[in-house]
Amino acid sequence: MIKLENITYEVVDNGERRKILDNISYTFKDNCVTAITGHNGSGKSTLTKIIMGIIKPTSGKIFFNDKDITNLSIDERARLGINYAFQQPINFHGITVKELIDIASNEENSVKKACDYLSKVGICARDYIDREFDKTLSGGEQKRIELALTLAKKGKVVIYDEPEAGIDLWSFDRLNDILQDDICYIIVSHQLRLLERADEILVLNSGRIEREGKTEDILKHLAIGRCGRARGGKR
Repeated sequence: MIKLENITYEVVDNGERRKILDNISYTFKDNCVTAITGHNGSGKSTLTKIIMGIIKPTSGKIFFNDKDITNLSIDERARLGINYAFQQPINFHGITVKELIDIASNEENSVKKACDYLSKVGICARDYIDREFDKTLSGGEQKRIELALTLAKKGKVVIYDEPEAGIDLWSFDRLNDILQDDICYIIVSHQLRLLERADEILVLNSGRIEREGKTEDILKHLAIGRCGRARGGKR
């Protein structure tokens, strides 16, 4: 369980302080898929980066299973079981996919076990196991491998920042199939198909919580564009 208490994040813009997040309090539950949505610039990615420790809040506290983790580093949070999948996966030149799976799982995997992770995300494993995780892989391939890495990490909290970005339709549809029980999932997305698969939705607007609650209730209030993207904001 991730609990946020009065999270505020400010930046200095042209000599003036500007709030990106304004007094956010929310609890992300275990065994629950929570989608964060809202218009561009509403603070969605900033909020998840604060949860992961990539950036520090200006004020407020973050708790993980009642432990104050506000001042913990990214590595310390990762060791507790909090994992983050970036919107654009980071390339690792000189490191093979198999080596990344070993790092993610913190163990030396057999080739078969490593291939099992890749097979779950629809990759012909033996074609990729010895490849480097670099720009020679397509966006869809990188996304699938990143999904495999989150499976290998066996985290307690998994954060996906716009997992639909740059992926093929198979990967998009497969994402829901690999969500596991007893894990707190936090997914930043505009896509209706992903929002519909969430248990709860948190809507941000200009750095504040505009709506929160069960998916079926929140979707009634969201404006959905022609491409199936939730625009958020007041109607």
